[in-house]
Amino acid sequence: MPKIYLLDVTNRDGVQTARLGLSKLEKTMINIYLNEMGVFQSEFGFPTTRHEINYLKANLELAEIGVIKPMRLEGWIRAIPADVETTFRNVPDIDHLNLSISTSKQMIDGKFQGRKTKDDIIKDMTDAVDAARAAGAESIGVNAEDASRTDIDYLIEFGLAAKEHGADRIRYCDTLGYDNPFTIYDNGRKMAEKIGLPIELHCHNDLGMAVANSIAGAMGVIDGGQDAYINTTINGIGERAGNADLLAVILAARKSKDIAQKYELGGAIALNKAYKLARFASYAFDVPIPINQPGVGANAFAHESGIHADGVLKDPENYELYDYQELGRGEPELVETGREICTGEYGGISGFSHVMSKLEVPVKFPDREKANEILELVRYANVESQKPLTEEELLFIAKYPGIAKKLLTLTPLA
Repeated sequence: MPKIYLLDVTNRDGVQTARLGLSKLEKTMINIYLNEMGVFQSEFGFPTTRHEINYLKANLELAEIGVIKPMRLEGWIRAIPADVETTFRNVPDIDHLNLSISTSKQMIDGKFQGRKTKDDIIKDMTDAVDAARAAGAESIGVNAEDASRTDIDYLIEFGLAAKEHGADRIRYCDTLGYDNPFTIYDNGRKMAEKIGLPIELHCHNDLGMAVANSIAGAMGVIDGGQDAYINTTINGIGERAGNADLLAVILAARKSKDIAQKYELGGAIALNKAYKLARFASYAFDVPIPINQPGVGANAFAHESGIHADGVLKDPENYELYDYQELGRGEPELVETGREICTGEYGGISGFSHVMSKLEVPVKFPDREKANEILELVRYANVESQKPLTEEELLFIAKYPGIAKKLLTLTPLA
């Protein structure tokens, strides 16, 4: 039976969000947490973008030594041969790619301004797939941008051409959140049946249906006989109104009426990592988790109404579909109310050594020289993120200083 796999795009679509961004260390921590959670693949960045190169190489090194494993790390590029060439020049060891090109009449007329025809779109895409395969790509996904406003017969023609040239998956992009659960189910099923490849569902939340559309689309793909890959972001952060929220997709797949019995999530998902991941992304993006966010919002397990409070005290299942402990919630939150020593971009060795010795996994340095080396990296990380580092970021730098240095190194054009 085909399954649903999770392909998170926080480090690509999430960081494209207007007014938001992540440091390279924060992007790396997100990859580590996604791996711990059991996500199949992270779209971890842009291999044609110069400032991403050291970060991408550092994360591939972490994958090589088993820190980010078995999760796949996949880059996003335009579906043109020039981008493929640049990718393998910049990041020769990259194995997984998604190649993206617009397919709708609106985009062909309004974005390309008559410079490309439908045939040109397919030729650009197939030339890019050929180039990626020749360069040694292990897996290739092909993205149909604005697929929900693209004629379904052309989408099938596009997908069959991609398949003929060796693509592994087709990404159906509901780029503007235009679909509804019924239309995306039908299109997902038709594409799965006619193309014969796994289909990715990439849904935006402009009409508030990203999670519902993702689940419905995956159901259609599986009913059409193929594996489904749902694109998600942490806390739903993404362009405009956001993308399908990772946790909400997991909860819908596992807890929604009749779905889990017929449509299975692929891989072992560690749901108890969800709260830590959501809180870190909130802190890193500096975007509060909405009070009513499924599973991780402040009110997700709060009950005030007399009837509800009475019912949940008698049996939590009266008013809760799932338990807060399943999501890794329940740990006390500590707030410093007296003296607090922070380490930052202008911190000194005494304060830094004090902070490191107070971590849950205390770090003690063999000598002052080693402490100064790690402090210098921590200072640079603070300069980049402009906020105090979390405990796990500090531990990461102390454990992998060589990789941290790569993450913090940007090489501007001469």
